[in-house]
Amino acid sequence: MDNPGWRAARKAAREDEQYWYPQRETTGRFSGVEHAEPLNESFIGGFRPLGAAASRIHPQQHSIDSNSVSPPSSESAVSAAPLSAVERSRIQQSHAPPRMNPHLQVMCGPLLRYDTVNAQGYYRGACLLVTADAGSIYDPHPNLSLEWDPDRPQPVRRMNTNRSRLISLRRIGPKTTELSDGLPSVISGPLGYGTVSDDGYVSSGPRAQKTVVPGQEIWVYHQASTTCTFWRFLFEIPLTETEMSVRYRINQGAELEFWVPGRSQNLRWAAHSCNGFSAGINPDDFRGPGFSSGTDPVWTDLLNKHVERPFHVLVGGGDQIYCDALTREPELQEWVHNKSPASKKAYPMTEVCCRVVHIFYFNHYCVVFRSGAFAQANCSIIDGFGSYPDDLQSSPVFKTIGSRGYFFYLLFQCFVEPSLDGKEHKPYVHTFHSTIIGGDGPWVPYRSHNILTYMGPNVWMLMLDCRAERKKDQVCSTLQYQHVLDGLYRLPASVEHLIVQTGIPIAYPRMNFLETALESKLNPLVALGRAGTLGLSSMVNKFNADAELLDDLNDHWTAKGHKKERNWFIERMQDFAQVRKIRVSFLSGDVHCAAVGVLKTLTKSKEPDVTPALDHRYMLNIVSSAIVNTPPPAGVLSMVSTLADKRHRTMHYANTDETMVPLFERDPNGTGSKSKYIMGRRNWCQVEWNGTTGELEFKIQVEREKGIGETSGYLISAPPPRWRR
Repeated sequence: MDNPGWRAARKAAREDEQYWYPQRETTGRFSGVEHAEPLNESFIGGFRPLGAAASRIHPQQHSIDSNSVSPPSSESAVSAAPLSAVERSRIQQSHAPPRMNPHLQVMCGPLLRYDTVNAQGYYRGACLLVTADAGSIYDPHPNLSLEWDPDRPQPVRRMNTNRSRLISLRRIGPKTTELSDGLPSVISGPLGYGTVSDDGYVSSGPRAQKTVVPGQEIWVYHQASTTCTFWRFLFEIPLTETEMSVRYRINQGAELEFWVPGRSQNLRWAAHSCNGFSAGINPDDFRGPGFSSGTDPVWTDLLNKHVERPFHVLVGGGDQIYCDALTREPELQEWVHNKSPASKKAYPMTEVCCRVVHIFYFNHYCVVFRSGAFAQANCSIIDGFGSYPDDLQSSPVFKTIGSRGYFFYLLFQCFVEPSLDGKEHKPYVHTFHSTIIGGDGPWVPYRSHNILTYMGPNVWMLMLDCRAERKKDQVCSTLQYQHVLDGLYRLPASVEHLIVQTGIPIAYPRMNFLETALESKLNPLVALGRAGTLGLSSMVNKFNADAELLDDLNDHWTAKGHKKERNWFIERMQDFAQVRKIRVSFLSGDVHCAAVGVLKTLTKSKEPDVTPALDHRYMLNIVSSAIVNTPPPAGVLSMVSTLADKRHRTMHYANTDETMVPLFERDPNGTGSKSKYIMGRRNWCQVEWNGTTGELEFKIQVEREKGIGETSGYLISAPPPRWRR
């Protein structure tokens, strides 16, 4: 379960009270929940260059004589000739990081998105930048320059020396924005590799290349007298025999880098989910020594692993951003606190309220995406959106919230503007070749956007859009499944592994009894919560006064409304695996704990299991959640752990057994584990193909102690497909 618990819910309810009676500004307007200002250029890319001082002088990299701008000693102050203001300014500028020219007033970015690698061996990607028109110079248009050199030496492994530096980065300011192309770095000196010339820069080899990509204006944000432009830069990089770093900059500003694989190399990547805290959680409870926020420690561990051995891709498995704070906007309080479900469903969506929703999403994305590391994956609108009853989903306010939420998800996380990029489902017609367009959403005016992408010659990934077409009794439509399956059966013959990324686990302990109890009209806690007595108002949600946990349960694949569809989907994946001889594994998040479920061929009692490598039904479900959010309460963890060792008979009709893997025999700190099936600590997952065994290795990195920024790994591997077709 991803619910933070009753105490957190009570705390969140008390925090909500301060928004019930909003105050107006001197202009007469309400003050919004969040407001984004343009970034200071020293934070472009997420942080100052490695080793950069607050003054932007780099004394550790440049030798400065007695006329240095450093504070002089009393003796040197007497003997040294004073410098003029012009000379001092030139010295400062000569050692400062480069600035964008022409200048851009950046609101968010640069963000990167990995698309795919095409048949010709070209790596396709994109960069997104959001700029405030006031203060930006667009003549000439913004441009993205990229440089790479296949002959540049691989990075030196400097894990121990970099850890303290990475922790110090977390204290400086906004953190780096996550790249689906791999984690970025701001270049400041050689970073331990390359041939360094006297001026401190890495020399280029004979195969070094550079390309400049002009910006494409894809959308303009309007609010009162303010306008902001979304710029997209599409690029291709020819892969070579070895992996290499790609350095890039916007308008000759600060230089950053990401990594691309070799032509015949399977990508090395990391996965995460739930990058934020639920309402009522105090982030400082998760902040250890040396960190400015509880959001940072586990991310720092991931960044340390990236320094040691760079990732090519970073995949988000859901809840990259939490948008529930929308319900605290002043103009929406009348709707939020309307106690009549019928009246709330009929509440009109005024122009003012519509504008507020629009403003919130833009500002919230700008603030959060430049303050954390996020992937291009599933969306987060209102928790459980699509799993509420149809009459609530179709109500004017709820429908607007979902529509604008999905639009901004496409814009900020997928770099897609639907009216520009189209909705054609034919292969390679969409701007992003990895995109598979599904059917129309029932509650949002857009079609689902699925991603089927190259993760190496032997590995591909399907990221299933489980939100756009979701209803209480449907996760994906028949049309969406048809388009996705058509794409899967066209995969190259070299593919041995397919990862299917679903935001919510597909093989996980059942809690149907709890679903039944919460749906009951006789549930006393729900009745008291609706009445607002005994402090139990947090037991019901603020949208239709149903039990607070019910939307979470209805979201699950194993919910009563989705179980039949889940079983059908698993059977289709089994058929695909057998026919194409491709191992299928599932990757999920959502539940705020780590676990591994497994589907396999059912055997009779006393018969040995089918050897996994020979079993086309053998499918792991890796669950990695959360990289930031709090684990579930101890009682919930205990209940889930008790249910985890049960063998489910749901798919025995299809000759399929389902259980959980006892992966966690010991806690990451070395003590005995309370549950060998469920790990209730923050975590993330790194994934790599083993060229020797043909296995796809998943290593779940679990936080050792809360807030210290270090993890221990738990390895489990998906075997190669060795059955006969």
